Amino acid sequence: MPKPRSQQISLLDTPYYHICSRTVRKAFLCGVDKETGISFEHRRTWIEKRIFQLAQVFSIDICAHAVMHNHLHLVLHVDIEQIKTWSMDEVLERWHQLFKGTLLTQKYQNKKSLDKFQLAMVESTADIYKQRLMSISWFMRSLNEPIARQANREDQCTGHFWEGRFKSQALLDEGALLSCMAYVDLNPVRAGIAPTPEQSAFTSIQLRIKAAIRGQQPTSLLSFTGNEHQHKPTGIRFSLKDYLTLVDETGRVLRDDKRGAINHKTANILARLHISEESWLKLTTDFEGIFTGAVGTAEHLCEFSEHIGLQRTHGITNAQACLNTA
Repeated sequence: MPKPRSQQISLLDTPYYHICSRTVRKAFLCGVDKETGISFEHRRTWIEKRIFQLAQVFSIDICAHAVMHNHLHLVLHVDIEQIKTWSMDEVLERWHQLFKGTLLTQKYQNKKSLDKFQLAMVESTADIYKQRLMSISWFMRSLNEPIARQANREDQCTGHFWEGRFKSQALLDEGALLSCMAYVDLNPVRAGIAPTPEQSAFTSIQLRIKAAIRGQQPTSLLSFTGNEHQHKPTGIRFSLKDYLTLVDETGRVLRDDKRGAINHKTANILARLHISEESWLKLTTDFEGIFTGAVGTAEHLCEFSEHIGLQRTHGITNAQACLNTA
């Protein structure tokens, strides 16, 4: 039985979440239908454009993404601190970029005169919108519904395009976050769609590599901030160079034509994460198979279970095997 969202998302424990959304009726997100020869590659552009549009509106950052043939992977960061700084005007402006709002919020936005009672109603509505703008469920709804309508029009059909529920996994610590990001970034390589990470079209890793060549980081993705022990602005507290090394080296090992061992430089990075080479390869090839729920060390999983009211901690054995190693 699917778990309620209240048992999958706890911002008290972590702002990072792995999301996976799949299509139904053998619908294609991208690629070529072998039976008809019709190409659906253009749908990748729809999805990626929409993802980055939503990230500009919501208080949610994109850490990683990969658009596959029949499913979409995202690693999201909910920026709780950013949304605290938003005024009512900014909240309404953001919301109206995606939705019509109410008659009163439209009047307020258009500088129409409102009485005291109406203004109180606008303030109350803005508080609701503010909560929605940091909601992963609303983010995914705002992503999936327009894509479904667009795809159905193109396919000249009606009905569901996506599965009813998207999968959500809480990423409770650095090891869980980085291994999940690498799992997402290496999806096309593992599936044989692309030979290398830099050739993986419509993925976060390709964007990061292209920007890194110019000595930059992509503005559409949450940045790596480097040394995790220094006070830095919001971002992934890990070295971008080390992460790219991890993904590149792991991608080479995963390729069938280039089997080999992880080199000592990469092994040293993993040692800092307290993840063994064997566990890292397991995580980056079968992350969703190993963990069906929240991901983190045994200690973090126990804390997460307590906070969301679960009597039993799920996935603790795999956590001890993969993420509690020295």
